[in-house]
Amino acid sequence: MQATDQEVFSAIQSGEIPAFEMLFKTFYQPLCRYATSFLKDPDDAEEIVQAAFIGFWEKREAISIDTSVKSYLYRAVRNSCLNELKHEQVKQRYIAGETVMGEKVSESADHLAIHVELEDKIKAAIQKLPEQCRLIFTMSRFEELKYQEIADQLNLSVKTVENQMGKALKIMRVQLKEYLALLAILMSNLLDS
Repeated sequence: MQATDQEVFSAIQSGEIPAFEMLFKTFYQPLCRYATSFLKDPDDAEEIVQAAFIGFWEKREAISIDTSVKSYLYRAVRNSCLNELKHEQVKQRYIAGETVMGEKVSESADHLAIHVELEDKIKAAIQKLPEQCRLIFTMSRFEELKYQEIADQLNLSVKTVENQMGKALKIMRVQLKEYLALLAILMSNLLDS
């Protein structure tokens, strides 16, 4: 460290405000330009430089400078700028993650609404089936019974059960034709998840 640099630093360490003011006036603008080269925003750059000077003043008694006060200040500003840039990257990743999560939540809410609407329409369509047809359909689709098991329980032939299921499916297709596209979308989205 040069003799004048050492004298200025010693004066600042002793708490001499005029020495600190001189240092501030000498390096404030060049440090702001330096910080702006990192941050691109002059206001953010000024905040970094002001914080560096405040930190320098507050820690003046504990600071040990091997090179020069100028080098110390430039290094402090550079490190603060790099920390700010890292912090900004973390914020951007967080925002991007929140956006993706928001889209997922919104998407799953949309799917839930479609699913609930479709379920309601299916229940309504089932209720419109003739009684025997409805019974066979619910036993097959919801109780997962085979046609033979349904035929045995209802004392019907397997052929009658097959015919009733065919009739039920035909009626259901007509009742739900406007929802078939929704069902296809819902199923493809469930497969993508």
